[in-house]
Amino acid sequence: MKKNIYTLSLVLIFASCTSQTKLGKPEVNSIEVQKTYLDWRNYQKDNIMLSQDFVPLDTNSKEITKETFLNVLSEGNYIPIRLESDMDVFYYKLFKIEATSDTSIKASISEVAFNEIQNYKKEAEPFPEFSFKDLNGNLITNENLKGKIVVIKCWYIHCAACLKEFPDVNQLVEKYKNRKDIVFISLAEDSPEQLKPFLVRSPLSYSVVPNMKTYMNLTLQLNAFPTHFIINKEGLIVKVLSDSKSLEVALAKASKD
Repeated sequence: MKKNIYTLSLVLIFASCTSQTKLGKPEVNSIEVQKTYLDWRNYQKDNIMLSQDFVPLDTNSKEITKETFLNVLSEGNYIPIRLESDMDVFYYKLFKIEATSDTSIKASISEVAFNEIQNYKKEAEPFPEFSFKDLNGNLITNENLKGKIVVIKCWYIHCAACLKEFPDVNQLVEKYKNRKDIVFISLAEDSPEQLKPFLVRSPLSYSVVPNMKTYMNLTLQLNAFPTHFIINKEGLIVKVLSDSKSLEVALAKASKD
């Protein structure tokens, strides 16, 4: 009997150990990537997407909440580095900013993290009530979008980052063109007189709603552009995202739920 208990204990201990996630190494050297602001910007642009779902880790590789992780980054003393992984899940770990690092790294991380905190807090909240008319005169309201997944892009004509992602978001519309339960709407700060000739030169496949500056600034309380919202069929905000790459990943998940 004692032998059986001992054997069972070993099995349970082994199972517990093997069930823990084995974390990979940092995919870049945390000191090397801070040598110049350009080094950091290039790495962050392609590898760190704080809008996405990820597993946040502190400096000791202990899992923490996403809000805690973002709050630490907003203080400007740490950078996030992605760990190597053969899984679909991203693991981001905090590393100390070097004293000799360019101060622009600290400033940019702090700003990005602050904006992401504001976006994260909006998730799971009802999207504010609205009644808009797009450039074609179509009425768009909470009521007539019930039962649909709504993707909203917030932008303005002179936002270079907003315009750069036009090809990507247009491809996203094309990808989901047969999904009648997914609607793409864009809110633009600019007037119809500004938007109509501009969109002839730079087409956007979304429905475009003009004169939305006050609504975006005061009602949505946006701090940065572009900003993307995914709203579920119950009218709740699923995700608030700052780039089209993160939007693509999040929409793929939301469209399956």
